[in-house]
Parts: sequence; C-alpha cells; structure tokens
Amino acid sequence: MRLGLLYALLRTEEKMLLKAAEDRSVTVEKLNAAQMSYELDRCEQLPPVDVVLERCVSHSRALYALRFFKSYGIPCVNTFEVAEIAGDKALTSLAFADHKVPTPRTIVAFSPEQALAALDTIGYPAVMKPVTGSWARLLAKVENVQQAESIIEHKSVLGHYLHSIFYIQEYVDKPGRDLRTFVVGDECIAGITRASEHWITNTARGGRAEALKVTDEIADLSVRAANAVGGGVIAADLMERPDGSLTCHEVNYTMEFRNSVGPTGVDIPGRIIEYAIAQARR
Repeated sequence: MRLGLLYALLRTEEKMLLKAAEDRSVTVEKLNAAQMSYELDRCEQLPPVDVVLERCVSHSRALYALRFFKSYGIPCVNTFEVAEIAGDKALTSLAFADHKVPTPRTIVAFSPEQALAALDTIGYPAVMKPVTGSWARLLAKVENVQQAESIIEHKSVLGHYLHSIFYIQEYVDKPGRDLRTFVVGDECIAGITRASEHWITNTARGGRAEALKVTDEIADLSVRAANAVGGGVIAADLMERPDGSLTCHEVNYTMEFRNSVGPTGVDIPGRIIEYAIAQARR
C-alpha cells in the first residue's frame, strides 16, 4: 500500500498522519504541492501510489491537483467534487439547502447595492464572509448600515474578484461556543466545543477546545452535512440557536485536528489513514 500525501506545509496534523501511516505499515510518498506540475495524461513527479490524501492548505492548488488525479484514475481523499463544493461557502450553502440540512439564512449578492439590500432583508446584526478561506479570516459581524457601507467600500477597494461576491449570513446568537464534529465516511467519530468570549470561536483564533458529547442529533446532522457536500473526511461546524436547535453553517474538507485528539481521546489521524486505505482498495 502506497499513499501519496499532498501537502504545502508539514504542519502538526500532517506529521500526525505520517505517524499514523507508519504505525499501520503504510508507505507514504510525500507530495509537495509547490513542486508538482501536471500534464494532461501524466505527472512526472508523481510516483506510483494507490491513493492520494489531500492535505494542501491552498484551496486552488488542491482543487486543480485533485482534478488531475481524477483524470489519471487515482482515488483521492477527499475527491475533487467534495473540494469544489466544500471549499466554497456559497456552494456549500446551496448543497445544504438541496439536502435539507438546517443552515443559517444566507444571501449571495454581486454588487454593493444588492449587498446592502440583502443586509436589510436579513437584518442586523449579520455576518459577511469571503466565499473561500479558513481560520475565520476576513469575517465581519455587521451591526448597522454604517458599518456595512464601510466594509463593502473596503472590499471594493481591495479589488480581487472574490471581494465582489458578497456572502451574507444571518447572525446566530450562540451560547459563547460552537461545535465542531469530525465525520469519516458515514460515521461521526468525535466532536469538540470551541468556546470564546469573542463571537468568533475558532481554535485558530483562541477558542478553547473541550470534548463534546456527541448525541444522536449531533451525529445525524454532522453526517447529513458531510454527505451534502459529497462525503469523505469532513469537519462540520454547528451552532446552537437560542431555542436549542442546531444549525450547520459550514464544513471543512482539509481540517485541522491537533487540538481535538487530546480532549476527545479519539485517534483522528488514524481513522483518516484507515479510511484512505479503504478507498484505495475499493
């Protein structure tokens, strides 16, 4: 068994995955995404592998690599189709709607005027996010129209075409935490709470991780959210509404888990490696 690990940086997570593969006698070929190039029918830098585990922090780099690997007939975790949807918040929200996964009210607009109208429709406070990106970068909680006009002006000045896509979401008044769950295949294997005094509770932004008791309701919603974007190895981000109901606002297809193994006691990297091996043998 030869597993290709596509990466940009060997972070703690990738090192944990390498150790998990070694423990299972899986040979790993490390594939540095920055040093790869692809022709339509072959990749000279790609050694013979049975499956590729994608762990690249660059969404665009990962997306193109996965599409080439698909063309070459190499199974990947996750697939190109999953990365395409899960890496774009607007496409993720559409997938949730198509599969009846509860998610915050969302409007996508393409001009400053329509963005302001969308904010009026959803109501303040609201949340504006870039359609791609992670670690809660460039998120904004918009309290009123004056803040909205300022944020929209800044986005317009930045100039990149992604800043002309206005992804606007209902603000959920969660109880000082959100829930992150980990889905591998058809099973929710673990979950954590991420608590913070700030409305952004990501652990990358200082949120405190604690073990989550994964109820049947949490597991069901997590698996449904993962399946909505195509399944595989997925982290689902859930929020608790004031009435106690759950909503899923996004998923991550190349998740971090360094802060989750300890609190949960679950061998997350081992489960990922075992799932990748199973995909190679299908």
